[in-house]
Amino acid sequence: MSHVFHRSLKQSYPTAVSGDGPYLIDDQGRRYLDASGGAAVSCLGHSDADVIEAIREQVSTLAYAHTSFFTTEPMETLADFLVERAPQGLESVYFVSGGSEAIEAALKLARQYFIEIGQSQRKHLIARRQSYHGNTLGALATGGNEWRRRQFEPLLIDVSHVSPCYAYRGLRDGETPEAFGIRLAAELEEQILQLGSENVMAFVAEPVVGATMGAVPPVPGYFRRVREVCDRHGVLLILDEVMCGMGRTGTLFAAEQEGISADLITIAKGLGAGYQPIGATLVSGRIHDAIANGSGFFQHGHTYIGHATACAAALAVQRAIESRDLLPRVRRLGEELSQRLHERFGEHPHVGDIRGRGLFQGLELVANRDGKTPFDPDLKLHARIKKAAMEEGLMCYPMGGTIDGKQGDHILLAPPFILDDNHLDELVQKLDDALRSALGGL
Repeated sequence: MSHVFHRSLKQSYPTAVSGDGPYLIDDQGRRYLDASGGAAVSCLGHSDADVIEAIREQVSTLAYAHTSFFTTEPMETLADFLVERAPQGLESVYFVSGGSEAIEAALKLARQYFIEIGQSQRKHLIARRQSYHGNTLGALATGGNEWRRRQFEPLLIDVSHVSPCYAYRGLRDGETPEAFGIRLAAELEEQILQLGSENVMAFVAEPVVGATMGAVPPVPGYFRRVREVCDRHGVLLILDEVMCGMGRTGTLFAAEQEGISADLITIAKGLGAGYQPIGATLVSGRIHDAIANGSGFFQHGHTYIGHATACAAALAVQRAIESRDLLPRVRRLGEELSQRLHERFGEHPHVGDIRGRGLFQGLELVANRDGKTPFDPDLKLHARIKKAAMEEGLMCYPMGGTIDGKQGDHILLAPPFILDDNHLDELVQKLDDALRSALGGL
């Protein structure tokens, strides 16, 4: 019996013992192509020599120094690296240990900013239905996935949720994608006015929605209009790039492709590529300056923020992505993966939509394509697909509740940036085999 409190106490797990590029290897010698990067984390695969050496070097000199006493060279250098490449206006970085912590920090920074500038009445948050922003209580409250929230609802702060930018199911007959974006921005503005614009603190959104909907990109112009609405009412814009950022969609920051910046951007996952736990919240100059010129102290903190070894690892990861010119590779591989997915599954009777950006691709599964009818949730198709894929030697990220937290199934693909064409062929073939097996067992 394992004494580990595993995620699922009704499941037995293979034991991972080593990594080889985009593969994980278990204690029986089985190789698994990591087509999801774990959870969109392992962008450099599992055996990058440069990152491993950077960790060794850092640990040999200084593993950790508490940030209430010291700063460190890797933390300062990583912050410089990120700010130099960040969207306009983001001027400082608050380091944490993961995505949920990054969201918590962003929410607290937003609240403290308004206290510092004398607008303490601003306390309301708005996010989107079917979003996911993490599993700590503040992040969970902000997220809009009903299944994840339900049993913890009494512990959550009240957050308003508006419609997601989910064109496959939200676009009305005869409505253009641009008109859809205008309608959603108007819905956001209506919600701000309903709460009282002087009372609203921030709007939180993923540029490309990950875990809960499966790589859903926004329609053209949507985020530019969201930015305009937020600015019109003095509301901060928080972009959650924990899953879709750090090159995953083909640019270092996903916001770059929307032509906007944000007041706060959260990152994690691909920041450290899984070699060390790390996340960060990038902070606009006006928020930083309001606190610096006011109390001078951010009333927040965790033991391992700015961890020297984690920052050294993340810096090595980001330098590798840049020096190896991997962002153009992500865009090229993303196009080739999308093409292969459309060729193999574009006419599949149970694949309703194929979407995504870069190496962040999703397939939505349906019982009936014409009516976009979801499978019965009791079938737990997503769990069947995950099991079948593992049996084929493929790691993918299937999830249920795509539509409303209960109905709908999708598969998220977020493979390492180091794949080649043969890996793409292997991925699609094994995914096809897993789908056939899972659907055949219904």
